[in-house]
Amino acid sequence: MRSIAAAAALACLLPSVAGAQAEKPPQYGGTLNIGPIYLTLSPLSWDPVDWPWKFSQDTALVYEQLFVADLSKSKRNGGPYPFVADAWLPADAIRGELAESWKWTDPLRMEIKLRQGVMFPDKPGVMASRELVADDVVESFNRLNKSPKRVAAFFDYIKNVEATDKHTVVFNFNNYNSEWDYRFGWGYYSGIVPKEVFEAGAGNWRNVNGTGPFRLTDYVQGNAVTFSKNDIYWDKETIDGQAYKLPFTDKIIYRTIKDEAAYLAALRTGKLDILESVRWSAVDELKKSAPKLQWSRWLDSGGTFLAMRVDKKPFDDIRVRRALNMAVNKQEIMSAFYGGHAELFAYPQHPDYVGYFEPLDKMPESVKELFVYDPAKAKKLLAEAGYPNGFTFDVQVCSCSPNQLELLPLVAAYLEQVGVKINIKPTEVGAFISALTTKTHAPGFFLRNGHTNPTATIRKNFVTGQPYNPSVYSDPALDKKMDGVYAERDENKRQETIKELTRNALEQATYIYLPTGYGYTAWWPWVKNYGGELRAGAERAGPIHARIWIDQDMKKAMGF
Repeated sequence: MRSIAAAAALACLLPSVAGAQAEKPPQYGGTLNIGPIYLTLSPLSWDPVDWPWKFSQDTALVYEQLFVADLSKSKRNGGPYPFVADAWLPADAIRGELAESWKWTDPLRMEIKLRQGVMFPDKPGVMASRELVADDVVESFNRLNKSPKRVAAFFDYIKNVEATDKHTVVFNFNNYNSEWDYRFGWGYYSGIVPKEVFEAGAGNWRNVNGTGPFRLTDYVQGNAVTFSKNDIYWDKETIDGQAYKLPFTDKIIYRTIKDEAAYLAALRTGKLDILESVRWSAVDELKKSAPKLQWSRWLDSGGTFLAMRVDKKPFDDIRVRRALNMAVNKQEIMSAFYGGHAELFAYPQHPDYVGYFEPLDKMPESVKELFVYDPAKAKKLLAEAGYPNGFTFDVQVCSCSPNQLELLPLVAAYLEQVGVKINIKPTEVGAFISALTTKTHAPGFFLRNGHTNPTATIRKNFVTGQPYNPSVYSDPALDKKMDGVYAERDENKRQETIKELTRNALEQATYIYLPTGYGYTAWWPWVKNYGGELRAGAERAGPIHARIWIDQDMKKAMGF
């Protein structure tokens, strides 16, 4: 709690601190408490071969990758990029992390030179400290590629990976793939894990050990993940022309807090230094009760929708799918549920994807009408499809998401007005994801699915056999065109094909598309070298967090 004396000190100190901000050098030490963007979820796995998307977030302070976002090009540093997208790095905003350099030595051969002198720290019972070598990259890739859990065809374009010397890795391609850097370089499944961790058991958090700026030193499921400073970390951060050894803080703690009121209170009382995701409905109150908080606003990097399984009746009939879209008043959801803090149309492509995204007013009429509330036409289409009295179906929703648990009943109310009833089935997160990836999920599946990037969003949502294709949609013509997108080296040509595929997929109405909301990130002013950036790769916030330093004098003066 703040004391009267602390408040008086703050009144004297804050103006001078703010005025001296540009000159004040970074400080080392302290503990950074963060409510990550998915703070209601504990880690799903510590082993990359399990292929959970969240692995990249949970381990990004420990396991590094070949490439990473060039954060010097962030908006905070005068650059063009907010670094919010869940798994998209523009081509001019990628730098080497463990890779010192890379080049095509012929059209199907990529040669990567690793940084020398990068060390794994000592991990008693697992491994002695040693240098990162090319064999670690080869082993990490091969273990993923041979896993029975791997995403179908994800690495089929790679012929093999070999270590040609201690610090050189060569990727030999079967064919060019335009996602090559994302898939094995900075993506969800790109962490470099030493063989000793695999041998000890990579799924056990106590065995986790990488080259990153922090070590994983404690984990309490449902509560917190604690990372402690790696004293032999290799990288530096340049601030005002001076290089500083990373990381700045002694500890970083990722908090797991399932109750919204609890994590908002933790932010307000300074128990959290950063809360990466704040719903719009809480912003005004927080600005009043904690006026010193800093803010950034961003359009969600995932789309929310109700997927309808096209391999099950009645959703094998496009008239039914289109009818359910027209039955939901999406404009009213945008204004009433989101308070206007949303965009009507921002999925499957994200507006940040310049060159790939087309706004709704550029779409064909067959797409536009899916976003217009027309219950009369919805009833007409249902009758034509043989359902004049509607029908009932089950919808699974993740019990981990307060937002979705509140939104789905509203969607259900709209559908009921055209005779369609749903049985809502809240499902624990592990079972929810398992049902989706094994295609044992209900005919209706309500979720927020990340955009990922301009090509992956089409692949995972609409390509045959993909684990995150909840409608189980399959179109050989679309699959073939996606193959062409991956083979195309010219980005302008890829953009045109992706636009076409996006229009075609939307016309099929495999989802009840809902508005995409704006989110907010809040942090206290003692958090420095930070501007609300959320990802430096595929869900990787670690490189961002490692560069934050805490102005401990300011924090103390503010009574925390």
